[in-house]
Amino acid sequence: MAAAMFRSLLVSAGGGGSREASPAAPSAARPPEGAALEAQFSCPICLEVFQRPVRIAPCRHTFCGECLQPCLQVPSPLCPLCRMPFDPKKVEKASSVDKQLSSYKAPCRGCAKKVTLAKMRSHVTSCAKVQEQMANCPKFVPVVPTSQPIPSNIPNRSTFVCPYCGARNLDQQELVKHCMENHRNDPNKVVCPVCSAMPWGDPSYKSANFLQHLLHRHKFSYDTFVDYSIDEEAALQAALALSLSEN
Repeated sequence: MAAAMFRSLLVSAGGGGSREASPAAPSAARPPEGAALEAQFSCPICLEVFQRPVRIAPCRHTFCGECLQPCLQVPSPLCPLCRMPFDPKKVEKASSVDKQLSSYKAPCRGCAKKVTLAKMRSHVTSCAKVQEQMANCPKFVPVVPTSQPIPSNIPNRSTFVCPYCGARNLDQQELVKHCMENHRNDPNKVVCPVCSAMPWGDPSYKSANFLQHLLHRHKFSYDTFVDYSIDEEAALQAALALSLSEN
């Protein structure tokens, strides 16, 4: 239903993430020129100039309408840029960005002809110099197949299963959101799927208050700080050494 509403919004938009507040904010200063201007109005997903730009709430990041569509195919969509949960029904046309795309001009990266940003995509596809540059780009060479065995016993630390209802493919933020919305009053003691996937995790330990555990223990992703290739003692020694070097 939400995806259908979103498609109708794209049709009504009729024209082409970063925050909308950034390109749309009124300023007395002159806008940047050339590549800097094109970069300011580029979608962080496709890295091209916005096409039919839409904005999501509450983070107000802006993306091409078509680029954002895959995010709406999941039960609890997250902003592709900041990972903040958002309501797909509150996706709206980024009118101010659309207006600026029609008024600002930037030079084509091939022929240097100045083109309005709204027409930059169509110009680039027909620009002979851009096509020549693309033809001269290094060709993609597939990775040579390895003869080494691929480990099959590495646990999945990217997505988790809800310990209450068995809902699958939830990343850490989605797991928190899902449990807060659906299991806030569930009194059952359950095993934390995030902790049990860690090298030091105890798959038999049940949290007395799983929701509080999630909110306080898993405010960040372990991937940011943890080297899974070393054991707990080595990780402690590495942390101490880093702390001493910083002080």
